[in-house]
Amino acid sequence: MDIKGKIHSYESCGTVDGPGIRFVVFMQGCPLRCKYCHNPDTWKLSDGKDIEVDEIVREAKKYKSYMKFSKGGITVSGGEPFMQPEFVKELFKRCKDEGIHTAIDTSGCIEVDKVKEVLKYTDLVLLDIKSYNDNVFRDLTGISNEKTLNLAKYLTEIKKPTWIRYVLVPEITDNMEDIESLAKFISGMDNIEKIEVLPFHKLGEYKWKELGYNYELENIPVPKEEMVEKVKTIFKYYCPTLV
Repeated sequence: MDIKGKIHSYESCGTVDGPGIRFVVFMQGCPLRCKYCHNPDTWKLSDGKDIEVDEIVREAKKYKSYMKFSKGGITVSGGEPFMQPEFVKELFKRCKDEGIHTAIDTSGCIEVDKVKEVLKYTDLVLLDIKSYNDNVFRDLTGISNEKTLNLAKYLTEIKKPTWIRYVLVPEITDNMEDIESLAKFISGMDNIEKIEVLPFHKLGEYKWKELGYNYELENIPVPKEEMVEKVKTIFKYYCPTLV
């Protein structure tokens, strides 16, 4: 019997979730409650729609020529995809059989032992590190960054190709000492291929209002270009080839 998962939606030709043109599957369910989340409608696992691995693979295969031409593949995002490890593992196994590159976009807030099997079939990890400062991380997401950093260390241990993603939010994740600490941490990892500094945006604010949630960042501005460049400069100093 084919394994079913809870998904929110999928996008056929994504260009911002890994290399090349990608088929992006947005999984349902997330243990974090990030204040800047632009997909709060993915938080509750029960709100997702059931879908079989076979259906996703069939749909993704329609775009194999685009994937091959652009050196793309499939990316599983969220929500938090590691909340459904068996589904993602089976999906990635099937993708590998089809010669499709696999990537997972994760916050890393999961016990490492629960995702080791998934990672065997994962070509690239897009790891979102919200903050290296645990107090900031807790205030921003509701939980500790311990599991995220543990996963980062494990990815280095198994030499899994990884991109680090950092969302820059004025007045929250713009502390330069915290950013420097994260840059130093990353500099000791030889499996990191890229660091992405992602400016905070408010594209999902309307969803919070539709869902009746309190959007605390209403008065937080998007970061100015000079702030983004300053943060990139710090990462470049410690990790010159990755930014």
